[in-house]
Amino acid sequence: MKQFPAMNTDELRIFSRVAELASFSRAADQLGLTRARVSVAVQQLEERLGTRLLQRTTRSVRLTEDGGRFLDRCKDYLAEGEQLATMFRSHAGGLTGRLRVDLPNAIARDLVIPRLPEFLARHPALEVGISTSDRRVDLVHEGFDCVLRVGMLGDSELVARPLGALRMANAASAGYLRAHGTPRTLDDLAQHRVVHFAQTLSSNDAGWEYLDRADGMYKTWPVPATVTVNGTDAYQAAARAGLGLVQAPFAGLEASLAAGALVQVMPEFNARPMPVSLLYANRRQLAPRVLAVMDWLTEIVAPYFVEGRGAAVNGPSAAPAGRAASPSRSGRRASRGASPAADAAVPRKRSRRPPS
Repeated sequence: MKQFPAMNTDELRIFSRVAELASFSRAADQLGLTRARVSVAVQQLEERLGTRLLQRTTRSVRLTEDGGRFLDRCKDYLAEGEQLATMFRSHAGGLTGRLRVDLPNAIARDLVIPRLPEFLARHPALEVGISTSDRRVDLVHEGFDCVLRVGMLGDSELVARPLGALRMANAASAGYLRAHGTPRTLDDLAQHRVVHFAQTLSSNDAGWEYLDRADGMYKTWPVPATVTVNGTDAYQAAARAGLGLVQAPFAGLEASLAAGALVQVMPEFNARPMPVSLLYANRRQLAPRVLAVMDWLTEIVAPYFVEGRGAAVNGPSAAPAGRAASPSRSGRRASRGASPAADAAVPRKRSRRPPS
């Protein structure tokens, strides 16, 4: 009987991470190993298989043709192996391993991290790494298991699990309203300013998004901005400082509203609800710990969704004269890191927002 080389799961994990990151050094950092250990593991795997998996130069690491074919099967093998190893202990002792997730800043701060102890109590052997930066992350090359995105998604090889759409709210500080009055109609906005959010700090498209109930379309009412920011914490801080009106998901404003730092205004003129999706790599098998954290994240954010999800999210948009309407894109596959600021404290208007 022909003998096949035994698979070493440690070597497979190391090879998979090196291939995804295209770097021995970055893989070593993420895995907590020395670069020498990572290099030896890949060499041993190649010798075991009798083929070269990675083409190495002084400046780059790339998959060979055999390496590309092997990587897809390798990921499936590791995921299926983990499912087999945990199928009888997931309820008793919890799941094991390490998770890397990327979350919108405010959702992580206000919703997820306060409830993280209960998740880890169910799975005490899990180690969780949480990224909350306002920059775009590359799920595959940075080694994330899943990413929570808020906003419309484009096309890519990532898979999106649509969760729902966040309720929106309008707010301003009490001091701002004392100085400028409380707006109640669109015409009242002539006496007001907004805090604008734009990646490039351009104030060209500043305005107030609202649903025109006469034709069922979302439109933008021109309102000037006193200040423009490109960070989610700065956006809400500017509102609390009395620099203008803001439009954002209620989940990100809830704490400031409850504390009295912000006051809700013009509830009949909220912006379009923001869709929420979980993104993950296109694999046939997901590790049980990834499925568990995705289900748990869904449970946490679901109370902030609008009812009848999708109807308001994917509805038509109309732009002011001379400005093109915003595209509304959705689909099963999502842009790799190309999403709006994806923070629960970010304005919904057609700003160029940093991905989370």
